[in-house]
Amino acid sequence: MTRPQDFGFDDEAALLRDAARRLFTDLCPQDVLHRLVAADSSPARASACVWDRTLWHRMQDLGWTAIAVPSAAGGFGMSLTAIAGLAEQVGRFAVPSPLLSTLCATYVLAACDSEAATALLRRIVDGAAVSLAIMDRRGVPGRTDITEHQNTLTGTAWYVQDARKADAFIALADDSLYIVDAAEVTVVPDAINDLTRDQARLVLQNAPTTRIATTEATKVLQAATPAILVILAADMVGAAEWQLQTTAEYARTRVQFDRPIGFFQAVKHPLVNMMVDIDAARSLVYDAACAFDHEPEHAELRARMAKSAASDVASFCSGRSVQLHGGIGFTWECAVQIYFKRQKHSEVLFGDGPYQRARLAERLIGPL
Repeated sequence: MTRPQDFGFDDEAALLRDAARRLFTDLCPQDVLHRLVAADSSPARASACVWDRTLWHRMQDLGWTAIAVPSAAGGFGMSLTAIAGLAEQVGRFAVPSPLLSTLCATYVLAACDSEAATALLRRIVDGAAVSLAIMDRRGVPGRTDITEHQNTLTGTAWYVQDARKADAFIALADDSLYIVDAAEVTVVPDAINDLTRDQARLVLQNAPTTRIATTEATKVLQAATPAILVILAADMVGAAEWQLQTTAEYARTRVQFDRPIGFFQAVKHPLVNMMVDIDAARSLVYDAACAFDHEPEHAELRARMAKSAASDVASFCSGRSVQLHGGIGFTWECAVQIYFKRQKHSEVLFGDGPYQRARLAERLIGPL
């Protein structure tokens, strides 16, 4: 199949991206974000789930929960390339919301191809937030210790994203996938450094459930994983772009030895390296999204390349943004720390750079 121009990033995708940028600029600027998620600087603070529900309702009103839902289920069925553009803006503004978790869950449901999955997709179109409960305590996606018995689930799923924001969960048990309503589970929050997300483990005890996968969960997750990796990678690229632009602006205005610090090569060169690495990772993200949309046989390979590059960029840009801000970069009052923590969380979610490269090696040359 011939690939479209610009990875298929068309006018519709640009409108979605620009609408997201305007909305987040108005409702989630840097100062508002800092007051929202960093109001309590105490090291002994309890694990919090802080997010702007007004902003979330605006996203629902704009139909953003429905953009990945197939048209047959009442959604817009937009391309992954367009959704990557939206995810990049979410990362650039570090928006606390269940949007990305819901988009990831949408691709899992779309791969299930069942009436129960379609019913949940219609709930997502109406604005429901859904998250994935598909990891074991080692953080390996595709494994849990949950078991099913007589249409109930018992066990634990780990590293569930936006767990306290979700209305329902897609739980993995015995190589099949099930829907569990949030009211039927016990959410045990994790103490994580990322101030813009909440993470938890789900404890299920005879929780009523509905089976949604008509095929083995392994096949469903394999089909959805490329989209999940692209969404996470786009978020990291967006956050890295914020780190670059903010650090560059600081270098233009911070004066030392009667010159802006950006005058010195020790500052210039790392900024250029950030820019080059971000552009390379962004190209891989949209290449992977385009492959998912038009060349599904190459989707997993390209998506793992994108997540690998984005994870490395997240680590590099986080370190440089803190270092080049000097002493203030380490302080709670500086917004750099918010992005640093979000990036470190995203970096390891669904596998960091070395993990993705190991999976790529297995795919290309066989088991290691």
